[in-house]
Amino acid sequence: MPATIVNPPAPADLPKPGARSALALLLAINLFNYIDRYVLAAVEPEIRKTFFAGDSENAMAKTGLLATAFLVAYMLTAPIFGWLADRMSRWLLIGAAVLVWSLATGASGLAATFAMLLFTRVLVGVGEAGYGPAAPTLIADLYPLRRRGAVLAWFYAAIPVGSALGYALGGFLALHFGWRWAFLGVVAPGLLLGVLCLFRRDQNRHATGSHRRPGPQIGDLAIRHADDPTLPPPGEQGGAALFPAEQAPAHPRESKANAPIHPAPDVPAPARGRLSLADYRTLLSNPSYLLDTAGMTALTFAIGGISYWMPAYLVARRAGDLATVNMRFGAIVVVAGLAATLAGGWIADHLRDRLPGAYFLVSAAGLLAACPLIVAMLYAPFPAAWWLIAAAVFCLFFNTGPSNTILANVTTPAIRAGAFALNILLIHALGDALAPALLGHIVGPTRALVAGQPTLIHHWNAAFALVAALTAIGGTLWLLGARFLQSDTQKASRTA
Repeated sequence: MPATIVNPPAPADLPKPGARSALALLLAINLFNYIDRYVLAAVEPEIRKTFFAGDSENAMAKTGLLATAFLVAYMLTAPIFGWLADRMSRWLLIGAAVLVWSLATGASGLAATFAMLLFTRVLVGVGEAGYGPAAPTLIADLYPLRRRGAVLAWFYAAIPVGSALGYALGGFLALHFGWRWAFLGVVAPGLLLGVLCLFRRDQNRHATGSHRRPGPQIGDLAIRHADDPTLPPPGEQGGAALFPAEQAPAHPRESKANAPIHPAPDVPAPARGRLSLADYRTLLSNPSYLLDTAGMTALTFAIGGISYWMPAYLVARRAGDLATVNMRFGAIVVVAGLAATLAGGWIADHLRDRLPGAYFLVSAAGLLAACPLIVAMLYAPFPAAWWLIAAAVFCLFFNTGPSNTILANVTTPAIRAGAFALNILLIHALGDALAPALLGHIVGPTRALVAGQPTLIHHWNAAFALVAALTAIGGTLWLLGARFLQSDTQKASRTA
């Protein structure tokens, strides 16, 4: 009796070799990324006291520049690193970037003047720009289309967790040891994570020089291994294992005669090295990409403004002292933000087959719901206001996985890193790079946290009303994007 042959799952439906360990490392890096960002927000009042004790009128606008300087450096250098990520080992790039930002964070704690502190935050922004465009493209290459929403949700779950740890760590260290130790305490873990990246191999990225022939794609190797079990597993094959040297295609876009017999969908294409002007025109004519980026701009403004100024606002509302409000707000961010990030990715993935625009619709629902909650937060008394803050945070983080999945799904692998880099430039230039300084300027003519004097609450209300209005605009733009998502995803898959 002949043996029953059971066909193995299609390799395109399975994660690539090493996907889980790569995700774990990138998630840990993202965690410390956001710890570093929100340590600054947690200790901002103490920094203000150190450098601007006698400047009650302009102090908040000036300390808001610390976040703005970081984000301006981040957004301006991200396209450069996105270009590099499309032509070199992304793990090498990420490792070097993590080492740079970790050392710059330590330097922030040693800054003797405000100008020095401002410069170190610029260096932190440059370091994080080397990581930002490359990390999600690695994940997109390692996981199949149908699982990207949930996997990217896990990756971006580091945002609320890292933010909460930043608030808690910053508040605790500032209270017991001074604000400088809040920066110094995160240096060693960052250096360790950066070194670990240097030992990993970018399996889906090959040199594109004229004297180097691109190797096989991991998906192709997996298919050949399934057809011929005598071949070594995909993760153990060398760069020319699929094609002998004399038969290797000279270019990744070689004639279809050299294509694999069983082409796998959504297999990352070899990088072309850089984005052309035609690529940028393609991105800017892609309605899903544009509307997603526009909605994310409104979101980053909201999160940037709320996350940076919430501790100072809560102290002004007399919800507790600085250490207390940092701890409570951090707890809200980690619980509500983590639950929302995971839930949003899971719900969007499960609605994907039923609703063609599910990723946009889920994202829009969260942002539109956040608008009235932010307004209600401003007028509700404590402790009821804490529940409204938690609900608003949940809604702001609900779209994290779906909105980033849209970017991955509507761009081809060859330009994906550049597409993420352009997205980073736009959403930060028009979003959270403006928020801290602008909101600080609105609230600035008050004397918040200076010599113990309370702020004028109506200035805070005006600042956060602007945030609420932008969440409504962003949610509306995401609703408009739902009609284009299916066709743009299919177009990207056909041209991959």
